[in-house]
Amino acid sequence: MRDDSVIIKTLGLKKYYKGESIKALDDVNLEIKRGEVVVIIGPSGSGKSTYLRSLNLLELPTDGAIIFNGVDVADKNVDINIHRQKMGMVFQHFNLFPHKTVLGNMTLAPMKLLKKTKEEATEKAMTLLKRVGLEDRADSYPSQLSGGQKQRIAIVRALCMEPDVMLFDEPTSALDPEMVGEVLELMKQLADEGMTMVVVTHEMGFAREVADRVIFMCDGKIAEEGTPEEIFSNPKNPRTKQFLDSIL
Repeated sequence: MRDDSVIIKTLGLKKYYKGESIKALDDVNLEIKRGEVVVIIGPSGSGKSTYLRSLNLLELPTDGAIIFNGVDVADKNVDINIHRQKMGMVFQHFNLFPHKTVLGNMTLAPMKLLKKTKEEATEKAMTLLKRVGLEDRADSYPSQLSGGQKQRIAIVRALCMEPDVMLFDEPTSALDPEMVGEVLELMKQLADEGMTMVVVTHEMGFAREVADRVIFMCDGKIAEEGTPEEIFSNPKNPRTKQFLDSIL
């Protein structure tokens, strides 16, 4: 049975640049429940990635609250690093350390931040590598991997920290088309296992198939939200319809 408690809640979230002339986020209110897969879509410059990066304060909001596990992480007195440990983040461009092996990339944070022994961290990392069929690449360096392999490593590296939620910022947009499927398949598996996920993506097939809820953003606001069926088959907002007509 799914736990329907709210894990992330943003209240009046704003991100302004140049005074108020650029409103990257303009009063965004959203609740995300435990075990829910929320996919955020919208045109370039709509605020999708800014919103996602604000959740773990990679972008500092101009105003508003970000409640994660009951704590307002936007409060200046909160140690964001503690909360970031429970928010896995996967970027467009992998962000693996080039001078470390795959195993080194995966064991660094659990040893440093979770105080795991090298043996414990290695065992967890190898279990996850086996899961994605890359255990034979443990001693390889990122430069020796394909784009799809790098992104799968980036995902399991985040899982090594045993996060409560996974944030994905356009995780397939830098990949060659034939490598997209292997990354989306891993994300589908995580969704099936009940991982809370917030995904910014242009992969509409993934949004339709895997999301519990689809959020359409434009001009820094949430213009529409609903089930995949509601958004893709019967969008209410003209901007949503215009966007989907242009890409589907």
